[in-house]
Amino acid sequence: MLFLCIRVPCKVCCRVKHKHGQGYQNVSHTQKSLEEDHCWGLPAHLGRKLAVWKTLVFGNQILPSSMQIKKATVFLNPAACKGKARSLFEKNAAPILHLSGLDVTVVKTDYEGQAKKLLELMENTDMIIVAGGDGTLQEVITGLLRRVDEAAFSKIPIGFIPLGKTSTLSHTLYPESANQVQHITDATLSILKGETIPLDVLQIKGNKDQPVFAVTGLRWGSYRDAGAKVSKYWYLGPLKIKAAHFFNTLKEWPQKHLASLSYLDPTPRPPEEPEQKTPRPPLYIRLYKRLAHYWTPVPKEIPKEVTPEAWREMQLSAIEFSVTTQNRHLDLKRTEDFMNICIEPDSISKGEYIKRGSQKMEDPHLCPEGSQCLQASRCILQLPEDTEGFLAVDSEEYEVMPVEVKLLPRKLRFFCDARKKEQMLQGAS
Repeated sequence: MLFLCIRVPCKVCCRVKHKHGQGYQNVSHTQKSLEEDHCWGLPAHLGRKLAVWKTLVFGNQILPSSMQIKKATVFLNPAACKGKARSLFEKNAAPILHLSGLDVTVVKTDYEGQAKKLLELMENTDMIIVAGGDGTLQEVITGLLRRVDEAAFSKIPIGFIPLGKTSTLSHTLYPESANQVQHITDATLSILKGETIPLDVLQIKGNKDQPVFAVTGLRWGSYRDAGAKVSKYWYLGPLKIKAAHFFNTLKEWPQKHLASLSYLDPTPRPPEEPEQKTPRPPLYIRLYKRLAHYWTPVPKEIPKEVTPEAWREMQLSAIEFSVTTQNRHLDLKRTEDFMNICIEPDSISKGEYIKRGSQKMEDPHLCPEGSQCLQASRCILQLPEDTEGFLAVDSEEYEVMPVEVKLLPRKLRFFCDARKKEQMLQGAS
């Protein structure tokens, strides 16, 4: 049995002792940290050992002989985080998964877009784990929802281990951590604990290829274009963000993105389906229903009148256009299903554009004051024929084209930290 004795004082414990004049008597620091999970001052190697200690609770469970071991399929992108993702996964997440008692299969992607193809060939599994960033996650859910049997496979819970440079969804699923190692181990432990939340998905369909799917959103505009070029000005250090936006203003000003937008209003949220299937009724009830159905004539169905969809249309001229899900600020008790559309005006000055560009780098889907905000369940974006450039779908770059965006409410279930789920429920009440 693994025994861990940590002698490094915790900052939180020290503050409590100083304030109240007493420490944790007859309780080891390790036991207390297992209960309260507040040790933020641990070095990386001790954080890993503490996570392994917690994992043994799952790995030491005795399963009945009739119960099969759960299968977990991990899609790892070794190129994420500038090539550091493989090392981060093997040091921090892989030991936890293997000690948990799961039957783990790790699939490493070799090139961009491979995860979509691998998902088409994936056999049945109990959980899917994505180890990478926004791009890897977008590929996995796109491959999953393109399957012919996506109705069954979309019910498989998904875990997300944030290893990429941008891991937007991790802010929704997990609390803030002191360092990257703790963030990875906390995410992996949350997957083992099994708490899940339903997340919305955007289906984005162009006029050429198959649809792609996103859990965060779509962006098209000047802020996205400048943000994609920030890495080119690495030699300017902390000024690289402002430099990228400044040089972007030298091309033309004001930068207008013209389009025609059609959209539908939000839809009422249907009741959630029960997670557990209802038990099968007894034999005599099933026989009675069959006989009643046999002797009772089937009533003729009266065709229902189809109400035409009430599309709203508008012409837009914006510096940036974005469509986002509500996953970033999730409300588990909302009564309507909708996505947020943000149309930012193109009448701002160059100085305001450069200033706001820094804010956009921290929160790409920020809808600033003065923007037109709409709520819709579906929208169609039509562009002029000579439109050039790129748009971003969950931080992945695609050639700009007319698109239809459809909201798939509560389409996928993701593993999350129990504390984050509790905060969502309390915030909604």
